[in-house]
Amino acid sequence: MERRYSLDMTKGPFLKKILIFALPLMLTGLLQLAYNSADVIVVGRFAGKEALAAVGSTGSLVNLFLNVFLGISIGSGVTVARHIGEGDDKTIHECVHTAMLLSVICGFFIGTVGFFASPFMLGIMDVPDDVIDLASLYLKIYFLGSPGLLVYNFGAAIIRSTGDTKRPLYILTLSGFVNVILNLVLVIAFHMGVSGVAIATIVSQYLSAALIVIYLTKIPNACRLMFSKLKIYKDELKSILILGLPAGIQNSLFSVSNVIIQSTVNSFGSVAMAGIAAGSNYDSYIYTCTNAVAQTTMTFSSQNMGAKRYSNIGKIYRYCIMTTIVTGVSMGAFGCVFPNQIVSLFSDDAGVIEIGAARMLQIMPFFFFCSLMDVSANQLRGMGKSFEPMIISLLGGCGIRIFWIYFVLPHNHTLPFLYWAYPVSWVITFFVLFACYFIVKHTMKKKGVFADEVK
Repeated sequence: MERRYSLDMTKGPFLKKILIFALPLMLTGLLQLAYNSADVIVVGRFAGKEALAAVGSTGSLVNLFLNVFLGISIGSGVTVARHIGEGDDKTIHECVHTAMLLSVICGFFIGTVGFFASPFMLGIMDVPDDVIDLASLYLKIYFLGSPGLLVYNFGAAIIRSTGDTKRPLYILTLSGFVNVILNLVLVIAFHMGVSGVAIATIVSQYLSAALIVIYLTKIPNACRLMFSKLKIYKDELKSILILGLPAGIQNSLFSVSNVIIQSTVNSFGSVAMAGIAAGSNYDSYIYTCTNAVAQTTMTFSSQNMGAKRYSNIGKIYRYCIMTTIVTGVSMGAFGCVFPNQIVSLFSDDAGVIEIGAARMLQIMPFFFFCSLMDVSANQLRGMGKSFEPMIISLLGGCGIRIFWIYFVLPHNHTLPFLYWAYPVSWVITFFVLFACYFIVKHTMKKKGVFADEVK
């Protein structure tokens, strides 16, 4: 079969191609966040601060449930990218069909678990009485959209592995527009509050899933999806899980630390919850832009490993590190200059604005270290190493935060002191991952992995 992939990631100029790949990915993430922010803005402005706290405080719990499976979707994209580098149409075909069937199975599983377990988890998190019923209602509806969410993410990962980051952007633009319109109609016109926001979200998720599947059935290469060929191929499932499961476990356990932090935040009351929910929305914008670079690092490195073009690995890492620093520092500086204006987009309550802006001023100068941490971890995954970044990230990120909450915070139980858990964990974890990259590369050279390098 003729292979017409959108971007050859094994030949330079790499900086140009990295930007061509990453920019649509950034826009996709930013659009997704804009639509999520629209949820928060609409519910905060038209349903009150309790509704804002309910929607805004559920993010860490949603991530706790979903991140394992979203990590597996990343593993499917990396595996397809490596097969593309190898030029093996048969394994590409098997991997695509394994991944898409797996997305449906995982979607129904996590939807069921999330629907029934979320009220219990909210109780463990000590969500205040004036918020818990609304948060529970939001989560139950939200998790009904899990199959659509995972089908879209697995399908988008496959399409991006070919170098095409534009199609997922177009699909998300359309589905997100539907989300915003439904938000306005259901919350403002029909006064449905958090349930209206949740319903709008799952409708857009199923729309994006349908569109990504339609495109995959028409894609003109070995990634084409054929429903009659859907099957779990054991070798491809193993490859996907080896790469994706450690990343998913890492992200999910990161969410455990964030759930613990959110539980601590909840103890400060609904105004603090709303303020931090509003202020942390901007964190997500920076993370999304720089995470696009991290995904680029992983995809490019994976294709080059498959094609045995090992000399490109260091170049890709350097360019992605530089791109991440420029993006993270500039966006962090913007957040430091306009914190009040950013938080006031989500709420006009003076207490909410004060808390959210104070958090931004403390977190923003250090946020680029979080981005560098993700780029370094994904660089290692692209090189086929999934266990090392998982262990380092868990010990450095999750472990340090939990240690901070239980052993450091009690000596100064204030919100500003709580916030320091993030920068401390980012800085330490990045430098350990940075060192690990060079150790892994040196070990590979000693073992002769790079002996067949294509010049």
